[in-house]
Amino acid sequence: MMGIPMIRPRKPPRALLPQAGSRSNQSQGRPTHSPSPVKSPAKSQVLLLLLSLTTPLFAATKAPKTHTVSLGVVRRVPWTQPDATPEEKSDETSTIKVRPLLVDDRQRDWTTGELHEITDRTFAIRRALHINDALPTDTAPHWIWQPGPWITVDRVTGHITALHLPDFDPVVSNAVWFHDYAAYCGTATTAKGANFYVIVAQLGARRPVVQRLLGKWPQPNHFIPVCQPAKWQRLPLSVTIQPTGGEATTYDVVGTASIVEEGDNDDTN
Repeated sequence: MMGIPMIRPRKPPRALLPQAGSRSNQSQGRPTHSPSPVKSPAKSQVLLLLLSLTTPLFAATKAPKTHTVSLGVVRRVPWTQPDATPEEKSDETSTIKVRPLLVDDRQRDWTTGELHEITDRTFAIRRALHINDALPTDTAPHWIWQPGPWITVDRVTGHITALHLPDFDPVVSNAVWFHDYAAYCGTATTAKGANFYVIVAQLGARRPVVQRLLGKWPQPNHFIPVCQPAKWQRLPLSVTIQPTGGEATTYDVVGTASIVEEGDNDDTN
C-alpha cells in the first residue's frame, strides 16, 4: 500500500530590507540621516567658565556716569519775616537773593545765600522755599519766599542730601561754616517750653558738639538778627558767638572729621 505524500506549505520569501543610501531609498525619496554629534560636557563647562570670567571684566571697564552741578542766575524776590506784624507784612519791601540749583542742566531746587565748600567735591548751601501762603478761604494761591534748611550737594554723583542740623530754626538761625562744622543760634521746644541755644553742629554727629542755653524763646522785642554771625578760629579750634545786644562768648570745639562721601561710581541720579 502506497503512503500518502505529505505536502508542506511553502514559506513566503523573506523581504529584503533596503540598505541606507541604496538606490531603492533614493528612488523612493526617503531622506537619509547621519548621526548628530554629541557635545562634550567638558567643552560646555569651559565655555561657561570663560563667560563668567569675561562678564565682570566688561562691567568693570564701563565708564562711570558723570554729572554737572551748577548754580543759575541770581534774582531778587520779595521776602517778609514770618514773625512780622500784619502792618509790617503789608509792606513787602524786603528781598532775598535766590538762584536755581542745576544738576545735568535740570533744575533740582532753589537756593539762597553763599555756598560753603566742605571738600573738593561736596558743598553745603541753603534752600530757598517757595511756599503757598493762601488761606483755605482764599480763591487763588499766594506764593511767598522763605529761607529754608541746609543741603549738601555732591558734584561727582549729583546727589543732594537734606541736612537735619540740631535745633536749627530757619527764622532765627544763621549758620556760619568751618570745615564740616556749622555754628548758629537755634531754638528747641521741650516739655517746659521753648528755649534759645548756641549750637555748634558737625556733619555725621548725632549730638551737637556745643549746646549752651541762652534763655527762653520767643523773647519779646527780640533783635533781628537774633545773633551776630559766628567767628571761627583755626588754632585752637574755637568759635565766638554773640547774641545781638548781649556779650560774646568763645567756645572750644572738640570733634573729628566725620563727613562720609559716596562712591565715585554712584549713578542713581
